[in-house]
Amino acid sequence: MSSSRSSENIGGHFPEYNVDAEDSEEDEHDPDYEDVEEELDEDDMEHDVFEEEDEFHDAEEGNIGFLVQVEEEEDDDDDDEETGNGEGSQSPDAERLAVQQRLINLISSRRTGLLSRRQVFDFLRRSNLGHLVFGEGDDEAEDDFHFGYRRRPRGLDPDRFPKVPSETGRALMDSGTFGANDIYSPINTKKQLARRILDRELGIGNRATRKINQGVMAQSMIPSSDAEMIINYDENVYSGQFSDDGNFFFACVKDMKVRMYDTSNPYNWRHYKTVPFTFGSWTLTDASLSPDNKWLAYTSIQSNVCLAPTDPNDTGDPYMLSLSEHGRIGWRGGFGIFSIRFSGDGRELVAGTNANSIVVYDIESRRVLHTIEGHDDDVNAVCFADKSSPHILYSGSDDTTIKVWDRRSMGDGREAGAFVGHIEGLTYLDSKNDGRYLLSNGKDQSMKLWDLKMMYTTAQFEELNPRQHTRYSEFDYRWGRFDDSQWFPHPNDNSLVTFRGHKVLRTLIRCHFSPPGSTNSRYVYSGSHDGKVYIYNMDATIAGIVDVKATTSQARTTPRRGSTYRQFYNGGLPGWSTIVRDASWHPTAPFIAASSLNGWDSSLGTVTVHSYNEFSLDEGEPRMGTGYEEKLKPLAPGRRPSRYDSDDDEDEGYVDDEDDEIFD
Repeated sequence: MSSSRSSENIGGHFPEYNVDAEDSEEDEHDPDYEDVEEELDEDDMEHDVFEEEDEFHDAEEGNIGFLVQVEEEEDDDDDDEETGNGEGSQSPDAERLAVQQRLINLISSRRTGLLSRRQVFDFLRRSNLGHLVFGEGDDEAEDDFHFGYRRRPRGLDPDRFPKVPSETGRALMDSGTFGANDIYSPINTKKQLARRILDRELGIGNRATRKINQGVMAQSMIPSSDAEMIINYDENVYSGQFSDDGNFFFACVKDMKVRMYDTSNPYNWRHYKTVPFTFGSWTLTDASLSPDNKWLAYTSIQSNVCLAPTDPNDTGDPYMLSLSEHGRIGWRGGFGIFSIRFSGDGRELVAGTNANSIVVYDIESRRVLHTIEGHDDDVNAVCFADKSSPHILYSGSDDTTIKVWDRRSMGDGREAGAFVGHIEGLTYLDSKNDGRYLLSNGKDQSMKLWDLKMMYTTAQFEELNPRQHTRYSEFDYRWGRFDDSQWFPHPNDNSLVTFRGHKVLRTLIRCHFSPPGSTNSRYVYSGSHDGKVYIYNMDATIAGIVDVKATTSQARTTPRRGSTYRQFYNGGLPGWSTIVRDASWHPTAPFIAASSLNGWDSSLGTVTVHSYNEFSLDEGEPRMGTGYEEKLKPLAPGRRPSRYDSDDDEDEGYVDDEDDEIFD
């Protein structure tokens, strides 16, 4: 994306520098411009705080451009400047400092800019424009120009990273809480599953042996990268989850609509309903099913929650609930919601907001019960410790902490306890639903397992002051990659196991415990910026990887005509890019549904369904990897939806893919 426009020269000359960032493999991010003085939202989004007539556009990945104007000094006294003795004379260092200040004022000011100073310098460095600010060959000049605290690299200890395999995690695996350990068998690995099925059907062994055999069978069936089907959407898919009984799946898409699917037969999905979020802001951020599966609550970057019935025969508009304390439906002057959850009894909603707060809302009375500013930064995730209980809940924030709350004592605004260990902000929380174990994902590129019995009390948390170690981070996960030289073990870390390997960049990527029914609770798993689902054993070793990018890039979807289509010809063809933002393991079948920002330049979205397969040979129908549109109408091989083509294409719904060679 580039910009070229002229400016009026008032009292001086303003040469224009029209800058386009390079498209490269090392620069895969989709930044959102944000004001350095007022961070309005997270998750590669921007809160709509502009007036209605204003226009906001997200920066396209790898095609960032902006206009830089550098003011030239007027030559008021040529003689003085020539001799270097007049007031108008300036040394090269003074001139460079003046350029620095003008550039920062132009791009970082509240009036004109949406970039932080760090982002400006990063952009100039990547674009080979550092000489505009730092001078030729002055590699250290940026370090000499301070504009705030920078976290300096510590003395790098090569053993500072968590040990893999984790001894604590191995003890948990041996305890029986997270799956069963395999009994030694001389049978060939490929035949073990068949033999265990035979033993189960014949009833061989005692009760304990049969239980272990059943558990090992379940946890051995890890889904493969080959997709059973690929559901295509016009916009990014931000989240998608199965219901607890596996009969229902919903997908939250950036076009402000939630698609609902009947998955009672996991091999034969049926679309039955789509519900909108009217006047939503930027994207849908989260959704939660009620315990009885009758209601779906879903949110956007505003203080309203949509409550829609899941009954396909109920075609009425969703209910709109306002979580702002004044109770009015609307978003101006309110806040954005990043996370929403039903309580275990289905009577309350709990939300995490970009106002650093946790909101508790009573559905029956339609009023806010509590609004607690319990964090120092955005609250990106909330969840309950046990879905069957409405009492204990967790909140995770960009202030790097996890707070534990007791609903029975939230009135005083004090947490019941806290977890500390991440050195960057939290992106997601998931509970094992046993009232004890919790999982978190963080922008420090790590996932952590926590035990409620090991939490810090409020008094301990205040005494330790763990925020002192993480207060000055400058890492922006939407812009670049995390520098491992900045990683350090938190001195007050009270987590059990740390999992590393996946990438938490550009968006609030989610993590989950694997379900007890289909996996014997053996694993934890996370989406990743590199287009994969990482499945970990509890000892932090990798049990499996589902490569969504590999399977979807083979079914190349043509970019849409219009602005996105033109972008590729103006800025070059960046190639296929996949970010798995969410994944859901079916509770009773060996399936994973991965929700992704996918396609050319991650401009589209997919839900890919991956199942356990012993062999890559495909003998069934429909063929593996079959593409579908959002209502599950098959896309024929070599064809694409008509939305990508002009109005004079005759075949409604599909057209021949005659011009796709240019994308091969």
